[in-house]
Amino acid sequence: MSRGGSARPSGKSTEPIDWVTRAADDAIRHAGGQEALTDGLPEGRIVTCASGASPSGPIHLGNLREFLTPHFVAEELRRRGVAVRHLHSWDDFDRFRKVPAGVDPSWAEHIGRPLSAVPDPWECHDSWAEHFKAPLRAALVELGVEMVEVSQTEQYLAGAYTEQVLHAIRHRDVIEEVLAKHRTKKAEPAAESEQEAAALADSVADEDDAPTSTGSLARFPYKPYCRSCGRDTVEVTSYDDETTDLAYTCACGDSHVTNVATQPEGKLVWKVDWPMRWAYEGVDFEPGGLDHSTPGSSYTVGKEVVKRVFDFRAPSYVAYAFVGFAGMQKMSSSSGGVPTASDALRILEAPILRWLYARRQPKQAFDIDFGPEVVRLYDEWDALNRKAENPDKRDAQVLAHERAVATAAAGTLPRPKVVVPFRLLSSVADVTAGSAQLISRIVGDVGHAHDSVEDLEPRLGRAMTWMSEYVPAEDRTTVRETKDAERLASLTEDEELWLRQLLDRLPDRLELDEVAGQRGLGDPQAVLGQQDGQLALGVDLVGADQLDDQLVAGVLGGGAKCVLGHRSNAPSLVRSSQASTAFWA
Repeated sequence: MSRGGSARPSGKSTEPIDWVTRAADDAIRHAGGQEALTDGLPEGRIVTCASGASPSGPIHLGNLREFLTPHFVAEELRRRGVAVRHLHSWDDFDRFRKVPAGVDPSWAEHIGRPLSAVPDPWECHDSWAEHFKAPLRAALVELGVEMVEVSQTEQYLAGAYTEQVLHAIRHRDVIEEVLAKHRTKKAEPAAESEQEAAALADSVADEDDAPTSTGSLARFPYKPYCRSCGRDTVEVTSYDDETTDLAYTCACGDSHVTNVATQPEGKLVWKVDWPMRWAYEGVDFEPGGLDHSTPGSSYTVGKEVVKRVFDFRAPSYVAYAFVGFAGMQKMSSSSGGVPTASDALRILEAPILRWLYARRQPKQAFDIDFGPEVVRLYDEWDALNRKAENPDKRDAQVLAHERAVATAAAGTLPRPKVVVPFRLLSSVADVTAGSAQLISRIVGDVGHAHDSVEDLEPRLGRAMTWMSEYVPAEDRTTVRETKDAERLASLTEDEELWLRQLLDRLPDRLELDEVAGQRGLGDPQAVLGQQDGQLALGVDLVGADQLDDQLVAGVLGGGAKCVLGHRSNAPSLVRSSQASTAFWA
């Protein structure tokens, strides 16, 4: 038999191994058995790496693990020459559960309807579901993630799952036996933070486990949406196995009979729906949150349901831990109070965001810090870039870097042609009022030669965004419209002397070359800035030991007058993301 791509090379290899490598091996074993690791898969066999998400709200950074985990595994398989697809299911046929904060309370009338049938309150998309799909799709394009998307609304309404639904109903006694056994073992996942607790509260991992009817139909595995009101607030009253007629009454007061075989008006309950799709799509690998793999939860139940009911082996599985966040000063208006991939990509280059997920095992929880930690993160990334340039230093860290910087579909992801430390870009952006041209000029003069501003992108734009929107106002340079009379009156004789000497040394007209050479007491470091189209000089008095506080002097282009401000213990503007507070007149 002709064989396709194989797993890792046989025998000893210096190839580094990480969690992605091992997950890819497991996917191949699921698809073709242990021998497939050395002999390859049968010709034409496609490995399916799956993901799924309910677009019930913002697809936040925790949810992003659901997409990136199978993506990395699929990319590893492509690297080995294995035919693979990343199949993503949008669970947009799930019910609308609650009205979140910031949404008109009148949207409560839609609770119980499919997410795809709930109007978009912001009126920018066709439905609630599409409103939250769209920004995630855009972020995934930027991240180089390619996947085949499937809408569960479209699948169910088109009758794609009809045979599977009927099969599940015929085996409802077995399903209930499995559910009942695991129901007694149910364990709630423990939250380690308020953020994680909030995420778990929104989880659907344990949905559909409560009785919705009475008697033998108490936990019927299929639930229709009411033909009258569109909600799933129904109670199944009878089912005929021969005709497949299902009768129900709804909380709205209406009663109907639907034919399951010919009228696709509902869906399987979650703990049956998920394993059904494993079998239907032939899924070989799929991750899930830790809340899905606790005793009595979705994956543990699904493993048995898919084997006993659908005659399929559960896919290889990776449980991933929570991803939190810190240092958020501003959220996008559509994010609902949680940071999304789009939020992160405003300040992190796409390879860096990918790297945060690639370098850690999925079971490791971590936070993405939007505050001062961003500067250290860029420094760490730049150091890893330098390490990756040396073939002799290739290890698991470098392997994670490789997974971050390029994909099969998108190629090498955008990175700056000229790499300037993020701390320098953000600091200079601070004292130049965000003038890209002026920033370019300054960083070129301090040793980072480049042909145009574009050579500094995409990092320059992210540094400017971070400094203006994510650094607290008290840590940013502030341009005053009036002088700080109180501060000026409090100057010591030494401070006044220093200021007079500085003013005496300033030219009538400020040019960068001249300013850079102006060194006075304490060896001040000068940075040129701009305010309302005029040049300004920020001087960071590093090492001025006769001053009991750090001073920053500002002068407008003409040099006619100067006002003074200070920030205690602030480092040099050109060496730190923590800019001094400057006062300009």
